[in-house]
Amino acid sequence: MKNVIFLAPPAAGKGTCSDILKNKYNYEHISTGAILRSEIASQSSLGNEIKSIIEKGNLVDDNLMIKLIENKLTSINKNFILDGFPRTITQAYSLDNLFKELNINNYVVIYLNIDKSLALKRTLGRMTCPKCGKSYNIYFDEFKPINDGYCDICNEELSKRSDDNEESFNNRFDTYINSTLPILKFYEEKNKVIKIDVDNNFEFLSSKLKEIVSD
Repeated sequence: MKNVIFLAPPAAGKGTCSDILKNKYNYEHISTGAILRSEIASQSSLGNEIKSIIEKGNLVDDNLMIKLIENKLTSINKNFILDGFPRTITQAYSLDNLFKELNINNYVVIYLNIDKSLALKRTLGRMTCPKCGKSYNIYFDEFKPINDGYCDICNEELSKRSDDNEESFNNRFDTYINSTLPILKFYEEKNKVIKIDVDNNFEFLSSKLKEIVSD
């Protein structure tokens, strides 16, 4: 099985894809956000340093992130999904150097290519249960709650993210596309990129992922 780096604009379904790989093939899902939270919770010296940086409103620098990713990669013994890194071309170079040091070459960069109008529809219709975290979408029949506005599991009233509006979405989407182009080119030159054209066909998505990671 191949290790996976996911690159995906907002609402492309990265979370769904990660869940498929975790549930079917026991992948380790490495989220940079989760790594930061875990390190802070451990109250290690590194965690305290990160906490201090974040509390001051600053971003954790690339060297620290690479160190955290290295610690995580050397602590697991199974295939991994890297989610949320790299976000810049500088980070891509740093990650490439780390992979060389750890002798990691069996990986693929999966880019989820989604039409902007579909991504917008997914974003504007997205609702989440504040209790159990289950996600719904009011614009797609297969993801609608049974009772409008309420979770099927908890019967809690569903909530909507404050930034799930058209203006915020357009900004996030366009920024992501522009910042990701150099990263895609970098990995394309290494013949590591496979693009999946995203629609709402879950079975196609699952089949395509299986084909890619087991090839």
